[in-house]
Order: sequence, then structure tokens, then C-alpha cells
Amino acid sequence: MCAIEDVLFPGLDVQVEQLRLGDGLVEVEAAACGRPPICPDCGATGRRVHSSYWRTLADRPVGGAATSVRLRVRRFFCDRSRCRRRTFVEQVEDLTRRHERSTSGLRTWLAVVAAELGGRPAARLCRKLKVIAGRTRLLRLLQAPVVPERAPRVLGVDDFALRKRTSYATVLVDIEASRIIDVIPGRDSEALAAWLAAHPGAEVVCRDRAGAYSKAVRQEAPNALEVADRFHLLMNLTDVLEKVGHEHRSCLRKHAEQEARLAAPPEQVPLFHYPQTALLERIRHWHADVHQLHEQGLTVAAIARRLDLHWATVNKYVKTPLEDLLAAGANRRPDGVLDSFKAYLLQRQGELGTDATSSRLYRELRERGYHGSYRTVRRYVMKLADGHADPVNTKVPTPTTIAAWITRPREQLAQADSDALLWVRLACPDLARACDLAWAFLEMARYLRGNLLLEWIREAERDAPAPLRSFASYLRQDLAAVTAGLTPRMELRQGRGPRQPHQDDQEDDVRPRDLPAPPPTPARSTLIIHATAARPLKIVMRLPLSMSTLVQQDGPLELSSGPC
Repeated sequence: MCAIEDVLFPGLDVQVEQLRLGDGLVEVEAAACGRPPICPDCGATGRRVHSSYWRTLADRPVGGAATSVRLRVRRFFCDRSRCRRRTFVEQVEDLTRRHERSTSGLRTWLAVVAAELGGRPAARLCRKLKVIAGRTRLLRLLQAPVVPERAPRVLGVDDFALRKRTSYATVLVDIEASRIIDVIPGRDSEALAAWLAAHPGAEVVCRDRAGAYSKAVRQEAPNALEVADRFHLLMNLTDVLEKVGHEHRSCLRKHAEQEARLAAPPEQVPLFHYPQTALLERIRHWHADVHQLHEQGLTVAAIARRLDLHWATVNKYVKTPLEDLLAAGANRRPDGVLDSFKAYLLQRQGELGTDATSSRLYRELRERGYHGSYRTVRRYVMKLADGHADPVNTKVPTPTTIAAWITRPREQLAQADSDALLWVRLACPDLARACDLAWAFLEMARYLRGNLLLEWIREAERDAPAPLRSFASYLRQDLAAVTAGLTPRMELRQGRGPRQPHQDDQEDDVRPRDLPAPPPTPARSTLIIHATAARPLKIVMRLPLSMSTLVQQDGPLELSSGPC
């Protein structure tokens, strides 16, 4: 005669204690009776029982009635002194999972129903089968990644913000299968090291240049090949170029003012003096106080507390020249609507002389599209007559714009942008040198010439601007991983899969037309690896990921300076 355990829990270490049949409900009381479990953190076997408690689990329907399982499980002590976990609860294999309120069998059953029917149709079927499962739960079963027992052979690691500047998490990607396998809280080395210890088997780890991830890989997967993500390398280069642009913004402004003076008649160019405003006086005092305290050796935080300023303001005053701060403060005045017409006013004043009245110039500006007030024009004309007007506002490109021009492929630059970049290079030799080195690095990354990385680092450390020298020093510290990232291996660019027509203007419960089969694993002898971890990913992954292959190209790489 067959035991009830063999019918309800075949092959599981569970003993049925009581079975109750109610109105449309089957209640099963059982107890876990397996061998003592092991601690999920340290792997030590639990030998002392701390306590026991009841878990309520929903199971697959029996005889057209809903099934509820009340399972008594034991909590054990972890006696290993160096383990952070003091107690842990036993799990019945193929029946229970942590924090789950349904059995593994019901979870698998619901996942199959959701895959066949989608969200709302599957929810309607579940109601008829006496199973409580809404469409959102069914969709989560399809979207939740299955965490493997072993790490994939090629593992991608990247961080993303749950709440920017507050809390972060780490996403783990199986690069060969092109799918997300797990998300772990935090982005420190301990979190990743614990995951790698519990999931061995990674042979290649693609990461950014964060020291925490590198430390975790060296600690728990010392034999794995570390590959620096090319995407992050290029992002770091862009940030460095922006820093160079900020440091040399005054060079561009002075060059632009010099060109404006040369373009206008010399006798008509008034001597420029910053206006005596409360804002500019405050800027001068703050700049002097900040630099005085900074020269005494105080930190930015200490200066901020001493002067009752925000630390970001103090940091800006430490790094930015006074001339740039005054220029930014002067541009806050309500003359911005007149900026594009100041060159015309300067020209007309030189042509008309004493006949250049405010009313006449105002009428001419109105014909040219000026929409500001008469008082603004009159105020500026009076400053021109007194010789205290600010110079013509020349448009100086921002550091972000300059970095975008440099990092964009030169053949894709518009002619106007190319001319503007040439102007930037002529205005500042340091920016020209940074541009040459950045182009050399981009060529290295584009054509995967990692063998030239050490030569590039030497060139940058020799005579590059300070931010680029720091960037080169960081690359030298992580030389092996960066070189692996710039050699012909495998390119991971995680993106969305092909769009299906029925996904347009639909809600989340529209299933794919054909569920994709697991991709075949490439032969070990033919696998070539160059990985970049997936860029900002949300915790809710709705669309499948796809891989794009890298097409190798041949092209020149020049480290010498040259014209734009």
C-alpha cells in the first residue's frame, strides 16, 4: 500500500502528520525530517536545534481543491565562531525556498502556465483551478533570473544605483548566454566575494576599474582572467577630458576675447572692468578666504565648516581660477538677452559716433529680432559711452562639448564641430596634447591594439595634462586587465533583443511569441573573450538581452601629435 508521503511529497524528507479535508480546501500538516542542514554562509553542519516553527505553503491543487501545506521546520545554531550567521533554518530540497510562500512544484507549474498563456489569461486559468496567482506574480516568475549553482564561465560584473548616491547594487551577467543571472545588494568587495565563494567556476570576469570588484575576484577567483570593460574605459577617458577642459577654460576665454579685440576697430574697444556688484565682491572674498585656508593645509570639509559653505562650493573655489568665477558671476546679470547683439552695437557705435543714441539702436535691434526691453539697450549703450561695458560675449564651448567632439569618430563630426575643435586646439596647447592622446587611446580601443597600451601610458605620463597623467597611472596599476580589455577577444554589448510587433503599446503581461531556447555554449577551443559589463540595468528586467559581435578592423594608430 502506498504511503501518503509518496503521493504528496515523493522522494522528499517530509513526514505527513495530519490531513484535513474542508470545503474546497485540502490542509496538510507535515514536518521536515531530513539530515541536519549546512550553514548557507560558512558550510558548517548544524548540530544543535535552536527552535522550530510552522511555515504555510501553497501547493498544487488536489482533486479540484486548493492545497495548503503547514510545514514544521527546524532552526539550527551555527557553532562556527568566525561565521557571522548565528542561526539558520533548514530547507527541504525541491519543496521550499527562502522567503517563499509556495512550494517549488507550484512555482514550476505557475511558470509553465505563464509561459504558455501570458499574464491575464494565466491568472484567469489559475482562478478556475483554485490557485491564487495574479498576473504580476506570474510575470515575475518569467522575469526572475534563475541563479545557477556555479558561476558562468564568463561573468560580467557591474554596479547600478537603486537610489542615486544613496544605495547601490551589483548585477551579474552570464556573457556567453547573454542574460542576467543575479543581483546582489551593495557594491563592496565583501558582497561580490561572498557570491563568488558560493558560486565557483568563473574563468573570465569582466568588470569596470573599481578596486572593490578587483579585490573580490583576486580573493575568491584568483585563477580567473580579469578583463577591464572597454565601455567604462572610454567613459573614464571622457571624464578625464572634461577635467582638462575645466582646468583650461580660461585659456579658451582669453583666446576668444583676444580674437574679438582683433576683429573690432582698436580705438572702439573699451577697456573691460568687471562691474562693482555685491555678487562679484562676495566671489572675490570667498575665493581669497578659501585659498588662504587651503594654503594652511585645511581640507575641503574643514574649510566648508569654517566658512559655513557647502563642500561642493569650496571644492569649486579651490579648483577654479578667480577669473573664471568672476566671468561666470558677471554673466548672471540680466543682459543675457542682449548678448547676441552686443557685437552689432559695438560696430554701430564705431560707425555712428555721437549719433548712436539708445532709441535709434533699439529700433535697429528690433528690426533684427531683438525682443528685450529698451532699458536693457539703454543701459548697455551708456556703458559703452563710459568705457565700462563688458566685452562681446564670445561663445566658448563647454568642457562636456569639447570631450564629446574629441571622443566622437572624426569622420562623423560635422564641419562646424570640426572647425570648432580645431579652434580649441589652436587656443590651448594642453588641450591639443590631450586631444592627440585621446585619439590615440580611442584608436587603440577601436582596433583592439592592446599591445601598444604601455607605450601610450609612457607618452601620457611624460607630458600630458595632469588629469591624463593620473588616468595613465591608474591604467598602469590595472595593466593586465586593461590590456586584456584592449585585445581581440569577445565583445559584450548588452542590449534589447529584436522587437516583436505585438509588444508595441502593450502592457507587461504580453508574452513573447516564441520563448527563446537557451543559447548553445560555444566550444572552448573557439571562444574568444573581450567583455564589458552591462550598462545601467534596472532591477526589473523585462526584455531579453542580446549580444552583438565585434567586427575586427585594421587601421593605423598614431601616438604622435598632428593637426586636427
